[in-house]
Amino acid sequence: MAAEPRVGQAVSALRGVRTVDGASVDVSIGPDGRVGSVVPATGDPAGKGELELPGWVVLPSAVEPHAHLEKALTWSAMGAPYGDLFTAIESWSRYAVDMTEADVADRARRALGRYLAAGFTAVRSHVNVVVAAADPLCGVRALVGLREELRDVLDLQVCLLADHQMPVELIERALDLGVDLLGGSAHRAPDPAAEVNRLVDIAQRRDLEMDLHTDEQTNPEALTILELARQWRSRGLRRRVAASHCVSLGCLARPALDAVLAEVSAVGMSVVTLPITNLYLQGRSSDRPKPRGLTAVRELLAAGITVAAGGDNLRDPFNPVGRPDPFETTSLLITAAHLDAGEALTAVTDAGRAVLGLPAAGPVAGRLADLLVVQAEDLSDVVAGPVGSRLVLRRGRVVAYTSVRRETALGVG
Repeated sequence: MAAEPRVGQAVSALRGVRTVDGASVDVSIGPDGRVGSVVPATGDPAGKGELELPGWVVLPSAVEPHAHLEKALTWSAMGAPYGDLFTAIESWSRYAVDMTEADVADRARRALGRYLAAGFTAVRSHVNVVVAAADPLCGVRALVGLREELRDVLDLQVCLLADHQMPVELIERALDLGVDLLGGSAHRAPDPAAEVNRLVDIAQRRDLEMDLHTDEQTNPEALTILELARQWRSRGLRRRVAASHCVSLGCLARPALDAVLAEVSAVGMSVVTLPITNLYLQGRSSDRPKPRGLTAVRELLAAGITVAAGGDNLRDPFNPVGRPDPFETTSLLITAAHLDAGEALTAVTDAGRAVLGLPAAGPVAGRLADLLVVQAEDLSDVVAGPVGSRLVLRRGRVVAYTSVRRETALGVG
């Protein structure tokens, strides 16, 4: 690389990079922040505004379709025990009553710095309203404020995570603060179907998209995803709708699974799988054999349903070892969900953009120049797990650069 990238630098071309199929190319980027052309590498030295990255692999930038920024980086301060979903909820509920807007904004900003460095240029974060707190809406205000503050750096969407104990009036107050879409956790309500109906009522009245925490448990009879799909179809709703987690689908036998997938497919619903957190939280109290805390990823893809993947929680009681790295997620998708490298990469890039409703990005002429360039041998090397040096572009501008030098007794590499 002739010159080190600088954060804030506008890049007009990437020279000598490799595509996922191994071709060596030059990628030009226009002043509009879109890819102009992708042509065979000429070997010409980099000119002004251009970067030489010989052999680095160029990808679409990553998308985190499901984060919890107001919970991020609380594990050490909280002193929570390791445990299942209910243990995590209890620990979080105790901590959250004393939370402040400044605290949330500080931790969320630091967390987003980690996401950006890893290659994410788009994040959807769910956010709780803590009814018992002195300031129940502090998390919502903090994230909506960050969304505006960081608009030129990354795309941040804020999804309200409405609890079944939240009165409609409080939900409405939260939405009035400028939340992008509505979510919830209906499967935890005493009457899950009624809670789905309540939330869809609100979304329909306010013409909002939805992203619902759905069936985050290994009970195959917990199928609020089915109720959500039926509500969406019966009302004729056309806005995007997503279901996150959907762990129970991974425990559901056929032909019952096929019937659910048909309903989900019919309304164009997307599914977000969150392997690291669900593998950590689910199945702890089950008799042998332990169930896999993962949705039916392969079957969903076979049914033509968009499946995006994310990391969910970052160093909090729901995932004390969470790391905002798309390649940790791809590694788990290959290991636990039995995807191939291309499918795993799609789940953290193109599929995530589809779930968030963002324009296509990547090293293709006409697409947004939201790019992640990594120092790796090939695609399998990329998706296997965390890699070293990374360059992140958003709309053709450098928003993060990480340079790693590794030296051992066996040499440099």
